[in-house]
Amino acid sequence: MVRDNVIETRENPLSGLHLLLTYECNYQCEHCFVWGGPTQTGTMNVATIEYILDQAEALGTIEWIYFEGGEAFLYYDTLLAGIRLAKKSGFKVGIVSNAFWASTDAEATRWLRPMAGLVDDLSLSSDAYHGGDEDPEPPETARRAAKQLGMPVDFISVAEPGAVDVPGAAGRLPAGKSAVLYRGRAAELLASRVEAKPWEQFTECPWENLREPERVHVDPFGNLHVCQGISIGNLLKRPLPEIMRDYDADKHPIVGPLLAGGPAEIVRKYDLAHEDGYADHCHLCYKSRCALRARFPDVLTPDQMYGSS
Repeated sequence: MVRDNVIETRENPLSGLHLLLTYECNYQCEHCFVWGGPTQTGTMNVATIEYILDQAEALGTIEWIYFEGGEAFLYYDTLLAGIRLAKKSGFKVGIVSNAFWASTDAEATRWLRPMAGLVDDLSLSSDAYHGGDEDPEPPETARRAAKQLGMPVDFISVAEPGAVDVPGAAGRLPAGKSAVLYRGRAAELLASRVEAKPWEQFTECPWENLREPERVHVDPFGNLHVCQGISIGNLLKRPLPEIMRDYDADKHPIVGPLLAGGPAEIVRKYDLAHEDGYADHCHLCYKSRCALRARFPDVLTPDQMYGSS
């Protein structure tokens, strides 16, 4: 994407900027990375969204803007304004939602109609954590309304604890479902439901491209997350092109060890106390990060990502 007045920056593959519009959510799902829930605080306003979009334009490589949460539809007017601004700036627009608002076909259509022609991807959470597989009506109702409005739509469905989605485990996940990643609230509430594996075996990060990220998340406080809870800078304090230009993955206090030897290397580098086993890579990484928050408060932030807000 070529833009005017683009700040010079080193070549990078970053093409997706995911805005955590709010940490608040009407659900309090056990698997939530960001500890979303009704009592969470932190929500963007339109001015912040506009500034972030300006930064995305300045970087010059961003193609997609996603609005997520928490639950973005809780702040509908702000969400709609953000979508319109993003589309006006030439970005492709996506939304992630639990579809609580789709109580009937008429209601779903009423909520989505102002977004028709503006949204390029609507991703709807539909699984046992979001009202249950036995009650799929809101996501299905939202999907039906989106289809009628010509809006691209799909489901996000997370399997029950114990299902895995890593090399060598093909066939163990139900069709159309992804595995629980044991970080955030899942590390506290779900990890004990699966067999722990020796901590020494978690020698890589299998989920995120930490060296050359293609997407990052920005939260209401400006924190730029290369993975939820691991900040590489604050977009409200430094321009996005500068953050990406200066990002040195190997020198980052958390990303560096992860690249060198996964979550196990974080334990070794910082001589952390640990259990013998953990549910998965994310579980060991998250628990290690919790232990290091006082040492790296500007990196392992904010409190909302660690359930302590």
